[in-house]
Amino acid sequence: MKRKAKIIATIGPSSSEKVILKKLIQSGMDVARLNFSHGSHEEHQQVIISLRQVSEEMKKPVSILQDLQGPKLRVGLLPPDGILLNQNDHVRLFSAPENDLLQQKNELPTQIPVELPEIFDVVKKGNSILLDDGEMELIANDVGEKELTAEVRLGGILYSHKGINLPGVQLKVSTFTEKDREDLEFGIKNGVDLVALSFVHSADDMSRLRQSIQEIDTDKSDIPIIAKLERPEAIDHLEEILEVSDGVMVARGDLAVETSPDRVPIYQKEIIQSANKKGKIVITATQMLESMMQHSRPTRAEASDVANAIFDGTDIVMLSGETAVGKFPEKSIETMSTIVLTAEENFTRWGHLHPENREPAQDDATSTTRAARELAHDRNVELIVVFTVSGRTALLMSKERPCVPIIAFTPNQRTYQRLNLFWGVRPFLVPYASSVEEMIKHVEANLLSNQVIQPGKQVVIVCGYPVGKRCPPNLALLHTIS
Repeated sequence: MKRKAKIIATIGPSSSEKVILKKLIQSGMDVARLNFSHGSHEEHQQVIISLRQVSEEMKKPVSILQDLQGPKLRVGLLPPDGILLNQNDHVRLFSAPENDLLQQKNELPTQIPVELPEIFDVVKKGNSILLDDGEMELIANDVGEKELTAEVRLGGILYSHKGINLPGVQLKVSTFTEKDREDLEFGIKNGVDLVALSFVHSADDMSRLRQSIQEIDTDKSDIPIIAKLERPEAIDHLEEILEVSDGVMVARGDLAVETSPDRVPIYQKEIIQSANKKGKIVITATQMLESMMQHSRPTRAEASDVANAIFDGTDIVMLSGETAVGKFPEKSIETMSTIVLTAEENFTRWGHLHPENREPAQDDATSTTRAARELAHDRNVELIVVFTVSGRTALLMSKERPCVPIIAFTPNQRTYQRLNLFWGVRPFLVPYASSVEEMIKHVEANLLSNQVIQPGKQVVIVCGYPVGKRCPPNLALLHTIS
């Protein structure tokens, strides 16, 4: 049995070398995530070049996800060894340019530079200020225009560029920053396959992202865009965000800090269910195999977490620090792949995804893919084969969750690279077909030569007819491999 849910691996210092990238692909990486909260354009460009080279050499497509930073509140530059915050200490937070290194001089209170000065416009006395994903907590005292003092409630060692969260406080800043715009231009120029936007508040944030892509390069305006759901406001506007996005990410780290950890499992199920109902890509992320940053085996709780995301119906599971800075990047992917596969083998017993609960079909394309699924199940066929130029037919077929693998044929290189995003889909790059007969030739030649199927077995072919007019899929054809 082939794994159907896809795996995203974040690329970082532990995995950016070409030889390691090859091992990650061999281990099961389907999508490479480039986190633009870290690294220079030059570093990301080299990773993109290496990924494309290795992908071509291995004859295996890898989608590249550009993850934009958004208005992430962060601590500025501190000494390399960090600064120690002790409980009941008093500290001073102040606005400082991003690249200014603060040298501590044993001053009282301890000085903490902040990269986003808007914090001082919204924080009030008594507000909680969380540092480093909630590892440390401050309580605000006196708040001025460009600084504030706070008392340490929960201490620890604070390092440069660690995140700041303000539970219950809404920052009045644009979700799509100037840095994001510059990074987006770089990503589109260098051929990323999809873009994720951090700290989305509403549908307007995603609409602005789509408009910016169109302004940068109209020909690439169809790049899938993913809304990262990290704020409670995003949950309140989930339905509207789904309408204007190609997918969503359950970004459980900041979501837990901004709300509370006990709410995250509920939000996860709600988001996955809503995304699947609307036929959108859904990614589950953050701390899935966190212990594997230091250890070669996951905890039992982590294994259950990954499996339950699969049972909930997620399309993709994501590794962050495990592959970016962890000691066992390849092993982390192999482990996640094994857990996912085992969960999928038991999905009919424990899974909670029911395609019949999807929204009613609004067009012929959706109706055709649903009919193909039923035909495949009734006739006990080996595969469903879809022909697609944009990738939409493959996504629609993926969301129907057939019990057989989906093979997607496309003549479009960009689509070929994106198809790796979709649950259960294996992409093939083929010449353009101008007739049903040509399509059947592509099916038989590629599936037999790659030993995907044996002669005499049946497949369902989904395509648009008349062929050559690039119409939406309206034909589901039962074919026996000769």
